[in-house]
Amino acid sequence: METLAILGGRPVRSTPLTYGKQYIDEEDIQAVVETLKSDYLTCGPKITELEEALCQVTGAKYCVAVSNGTAALHIAAIAAGLGEGDEVITSPITFAASANCSLYCGARPVFADINPETYNIDPKAIRRCITPRTKAVVAVDFTGQAVALNEIRSICDKHHLTLIEDAAHSIGTRYNGRPVGSIADLTAFSFHPVKTVTSGEGGAVTTNDEALYKRLLLARSHGITRDRAQMTFPSDDPWYYEQITLGYNYRLTDFQAALLLSQLKKLKMFSARRKEIVAKYNEAFSNIPQIQVQKEIPESDTVRHLYILRIKCDMLTCTRREFFDALYAENIHCQVHYIPVYWLPYYEKIGYKKGLCPNAETYYGECMSLPLYYSLSDKDVDDVIRAVNKLIAYYRK
Repeated sequence: METLAILGGRPVRSTPLTYGKQYIDEEDIQAVVETLKSDYLTCGPKITELEEALCQVTGAKYCVAVSNGTAALHIAAIAAGLGEGDEVITSPITFAASANCSLYCGARPVFADINPETYNIDPKAIRRCITPRTKAVVAVDFTGQAVALNEIRSICDKHHLTLIEDAAHSIGTRYNGRPVGSIADLTAFSFHPVKTVTSGEGGAVTTNDEALYKRLLLARSHGITRDRAQMTFPSDDPWYYEQITLGYNYRLTDFQAALLLSQLKKLKMFSARRKEIVAKYNEAFSNIPQIQVQKEIPESDTVRHLYILRIKCDMLTCTRREFFDALYAENIHCQVHYIPVYWLPYYEKIGYKKGLCPNAETYYGECMSLPLYYSLSDKDVDDVIRAVNKLIAYYRK
């Protein structure tokens, strides 16, 4: 049995692997440089070009590009008409923005438990959370796997709820053959550097509803319009505009849009490589009793953003933290996604208690994210597998 690096042994590799990393090539760099040399750094033609490209990728009729994924969720919540007294059902296993977007509008997040095999929000739990105050569901495609969209869509239609899909992890994923972004009432994307494609920071919302689209545009840009049809006092003056509601400055720059446009040309390539890596991990880990891998629903053709292991410490002589630290010592830099949102101190301060979602809390105590990104080599992937197996062999009861 090999001695673990954390106990003085030789690490599996000499250089660290991070859990996520962007891939930027010369084409991406040139696209940004050309835009920096152009007449427009913001509010220019690259924004329209990007929004049209995202409509092509997602199959949606309309797209609004914004400054980041949190802004995307916020304007989606605004477009859905969320306000004081409303309740919004979402998952606790997500980044805080999925719930914060409701709070920004004065609504109250309600956390529905996850499916313990897929880690996505459980439709049965959604049903249990519905009250007369429920206005929307923010369903998170955790790790990139699409939620049970047909069932959740049916629930929302029955109760007249807006379905907001948080697709921060899932660009490129398809559900029953349809691209994520064309199914929910509103779909919010993130283009942070660890995502499949990136604009540095950036986000977008897609929809097939023209009325929602117009609300998104207003929310993105100060509530200001030059559309005569929306004006209170229409004018032919070329400089004239009106602020008709309260909005925000959530605009994306043209050079960020140029980067993302270049990245989108590589989406199929990025997606294929991520699927290859996931397949290698699944083959290596699926039959190890001390590890649980994420179950895929057949409807989701998933482009995975995260690869999660659940460490079954009752079958090992270590804690999750000890496993985490030992993997780090082997130069495999893992991460944990996520702390249940309602465990965060701010949520505790406003009245949320532990124990709301038992499946989510059990999941959090066991989860760990392994490296997953396009530029991982086959040797890198083999190193990850070898390191996990090395730890399992050492800590196995």
